Amino acid sequence: MDTDSLDTFDRAILMALAEEGRISVTELARRIGLSKSPTQARLKRLEESGVIRGYRAILDPIRLGLDHVAFVEVRMSDTREAALEAFNKAVAAIPEVESAHLIAGNFDYLLKVRTADMRAYRRVLAEKLSTLPGISLTSTYVAMQAVKDDGLADVT
Repeated sequence: MDTDSLDTFDRAILMALAEEGRISVTELARRIGLSKSPTQARLKRLEESGVIRGYRAILDPIRLGLDHVAFVEVRMSDTREAALEAFNKAVAAIPEVESAHLIAGNFDYLLKVRTADMRAYRRVLAEKLSTLPGISLTSTYVAMQAVKDDGLADVT
């Protein structure tokens, strides 16, 4: 399923779920203006097609003591496919890495790393990030404040 095949009801379902994943089907149907059965059918189709990949709790990292965010530029010594695959697999196994993106630009990857504090980040950098396969150089940028970090995309 691609975005061209999503109609206004599908998009309304996606926006409602992105804002409130635990909404009941009855309430979802009411909000989008359909009855319960067609809403359930659409929801099932969106799940089965992979548009909706799953549901999860959104945790507050500050309340969990994880308020240090660093963005790390990674330059690779080798950018052939096998080297990138090895890096991808290894970085995916590091729990402190919230996201990792292959970038077209002056560096190869941008990582978002969340830890309790600078000491914990330095430990992650020294013991985990610096040992990733194929890395030639890293540069760290520490976030001072999250201005927008809700993860919601407009699907309308």
